Amino acid sequence: MAKGKNQKLKLLYLLKILMEETDESHGLTRQELLDRLASHGVNADRKTLYTDFEELRTFGIDVLSERHGNDWFYYIGSREFELAELKLLVDTVQSAKFITERKSQALINKLESLVSRHEAGQLHRQVLISGRIKTMNESVYYNVDKIHAAISSDSRIQFQYFQWNVWKEMVLRHDGASYHVSPWALVWDNENYYMVGYDSASQKLRHYRVDKMLNISPDGQKREGQEQMKHFDISRYSRQLFGMFGGEETNVSLEAKNYMAGILIDRFGKDIPMFPKSDGSFTAHVNVAVSPQFLGWIISLGSDIRITGPESVVQMMQEEAKRLLKQYEKGSNS
Repeated sequence: MAKGKNQKLKLLYLLKILMEETDESHGLTRQELLDRLASHGVNADRKTLYTDFEELRTFGIDVLSERHGNDWFYYIGSREFELAELKLLVDTVQSAKFITERKSQALINKLESLVSRHEAGQLHRQVLISGRIKTMNESVYYNVDKIHAAISSDSRIQFQYFQWNVWKEMVLRHDGASYHVSPWALVWDNENYYMVGYDSASQKLRHYRVDKMLNISPDGQKREGQEQMKHFDISRYSRQLFGMFGGEETNVSLEAKNYMAGILIDRFGKDIPMFPKSDGSFTAHVNVAVSPQFLGWIISLGSDIRITGPESVVQMMQEEAKRLLKQYEKGSNS
């Protein structure tokens, strides 16, 4: 039998065909495999095909066969990722606000390459059901990589930080001056990515929205803030902040109806002190960064939960309630 122009690539093309075109529900006959190999410039016969299957199995590829009627069908069984796992990853990529639509689609296309073209269609259909808001900053995809690289190399970074104005334009904060920050961690909160770092100017730990960072680069200095990070608990930090809005950390006392226990546990974890009362309610103590966002969260839970201490936080809530009442008074122009 004459050799084809790509005969040395025979096993690679056979693996490519099996990976792309077969799965547990879709197999190819020996003749179909021979025809596809021929289209790639590879000549083979049925006898050598059996040897090729065994070599692939020895290498760790799960090549299986089933008989239907008079034909044997060959296909790839188990893969590195199960279809259900890839569906989960696709939905995660699609729902992530910090990844642009274009980058989301590029990532999903790569995930689709991990299954057969038949199963890839199921992943593609998942994309069609999503219409979520995505970031408009294309560079965020690479910002995450740059921040990870800086953390690994123990390097401080410099970057510009922006916000959107009413005309939907990027406006640089601090008049465009660079921030010099030592990156220590990346935090996922409320569908956004944040970098937690030690700010050299304020000598404090701060967080920054990754999709609002521009022109990230090392500034040639080693990271600072080692002492502060020794006592830093990333999970506790995330629980204390609401929408990653900062505030003074305070131990706040709450009183709520018993059915709201799950809400507090979901937010603050099972370790928060909770004390049942005889009237169907309980008290709890939580450490939070007290901010308007935290007060708004308490308000959103309705009348069955209230802040009972400390007095300074109770007064903050009273002032917030007065402000809301005034803001929504009939005829108010404030």
